[in-house]
Amino acid sequence: MSPEIPPVIEPKRRHRFATRLRNYFLTGLVIAGPIGITLWLTWTFIHWVDSWVKPVLPTAYSPETYLPFSVPGLGLIVAVMVLTLLGFLAANFLGRSLLSFGESLVNRMPLVRNLYSGLKQIFETVLDERGNSFKKAALIEYPRKGLWAVVFISTETRGEIARKLEGTAETVAVFLPTTPNPTSGFLLFVPKDEIIELNMSVEDAAKLIISAGLVNPELPEIAAAQQTGKKVLESAAV
Repeated sequence: MSPEIPPVIEPKRRHRFATRLRNYFLTGLVIAGPIGITLWLTWTFIHWVDSWVKPVLPTAYSPETYLPFSVPGLGLIVAVMVLTLLGFLAANFLGRSLLSFGESLVNRMPLVRNLYSGLKQIFETVLDERGNSFKKAALIEYPRKGLWAVVFISTETRGEIARKLEGTAETVAVFLPTTPNPTSGFLLFVPKDEIIELNMSVEDAAKLIISAGLVNPELPEIAAAQQTGKKVLESAAV
């Protein structure tokens, strides 16, 4: 009786199997990549805050004195509590008086006052929920006619620049971010009639910039229509 000959795997079947394995790997990478990077950044931020706050804590108030293991995130919790308490104290009359006295001392220092006033204005603008900073994404022709760039509308032109540009077209201050790091960029003063506002949110525009155009967010109504059309086609196929 002749021995059985093992079945020969066809090249096409082997190629399909390798392609399927590659697709599975890429799908797993797409799922695990953002989760892993987010967890790593969060963990790094917690450890960075802990490294600043924990050495300042008295030994008697540190849980690590009584526990055989470290407690990550303790410094972050203490920092949040201290900042909240600081804001509470600054909200009353005594706190405002002390803050005004401290700022008057800082304003007498030639170099420090410029740095402090600039940083204070930036923090107040960014953290003020009532502000209009970066509420809209838009398109402008930059760096020349025919080329378009995504910008964030900041505010209307004010102060000396507005006075210097008086008599010209009404301008708006916009921030032109760079790719893939949107935290750096250029401040431009652009005429209003040369700005095309976008319906996408600032977050979606930031994703578009960070991904160098690879992530192209759709409008909610378009995405809903596409999803509805997909369901109709699937039901028709069934």
